Amino acid sequence: MPADLLILIAALVVSGLLLTWLLKVVKATFSAALSIAAIALVLQLVFGIGPNQLWQQVIQVPQQLWEWVTGF
Repeated sequence: MPADLLILIAALVVSGLLLTWLLKVVKATFSAALSIAAIALVLQLVFGIGPNQLWQQVIQVPQQLWEWVTGF
């Protein structure tokens, strides 16, 4: 019996830790998504920059960084 109780307590602790971790991940993901949506909305309304233009610029960032680092 004591081993079963110990396993139950360990399972509850692990489940609690996993639930806490999952909630933190979901919260971080949700806040990041809201931030990105807010930035995209501001760019659209204030500057007239559409999502396609923004996405094209995001795609070009690695190439621009590589050119900056290598000096080409």
